[in-house]
Amino acid sequence: MPPFHAPDGTLLAYHVSGSGDPLLCLPGGPLQDSAYLGGLGGLTAHRTLIRLDLRGTGGSAVPEDPASYRCDRLAGDVEALRAHLGLAEVDLLGHSAGANLAALYVTRYAERVRRLVLVTPGAAAAGIDTAPEERLAAARLRAGEPWFAEAYAALEELTAGRGTAGTFGKVAPFFHGTWDAAARERHAASDRERNGEGAAVYGSEGAYDPAVTREAFAGFGRPVLVVAGEGDANTPPPTAEAYAKLFPSAELAVLAGGGHFPWHDDAEWFTETVADFLR
Repeated sequence: MPPFHAPDGTLLAYHVSGSGDPLLCLPGGPLQDSAYLGGLGGLTAHRTLIRLDLRGTGGSAVPEDPASYRCDRLAGDVEALRAHLGLAEVDLLGHSAGANLAALYVTRYAERVRRLVLVTPGAAAAGIDTAPEERLAAARLRAGEPWFAEAYAALEELTAGRGTAGTFGKVAPFFHGTWDAAARERHAASDRERNGEGAAVYGSEGAYDPAVTREAFAGFGRPVLVVAGEGDANTPPPTAEAYAKLFPSAELAVLAGGGHFPWHDDAEWFTETVADFLR
């Protein structure tokens, strides 16, 4: 698809696949190439997916100003894409850290959002803190796995405020419903496809104003779906439930045994859940 210009002139790319009404998709990471979203488990059979490559990722240009990687600055890029597409309103999906960007877009441009889907959402923009025990409880569902002991010990370190980048790497199995060869490859690819410089800026000081975002959510009366994975130690179900309660009327769908990428854990469940909501 032809690129478009962000408000500051940065040239941005997006990708279109599938058929049906458009669904604008914001990737997580933060600042990961949107390619990892793929067809979202087969959602392309129901909707035309429009995946935005955030600045400095995928086919989008690296901005002149690194400070423009901050999440609140990126909301203007999403609005520029909507205008470029000529859509009066959009159905919007944000995954993981991309849900923080979706939240800030709703905060600024609520009238442009027809339906909102938040998949295993990062909750920093809404000021929701996940209790350590919630993460550990989700992780304990995997206690029968051969890798569990080492991964759980690393998670205990991290939730206690200790650990290193290496420690974080050891908890990777808790992001996936099944820690098989395909999940390992996806995890390795996520490191290669992520803009580390941008990720460090994305949620930096000043990016979020939770009070303002919560006020916007409270007044957002359009349909909202929050999707969670039962075993996701990143966004455990209690966090997802707290997120859903910020809206006047939001649906919460939890995939049994699912992780942070539910379209890989049960593509049929994910596709049917999201497609039914969007209908």
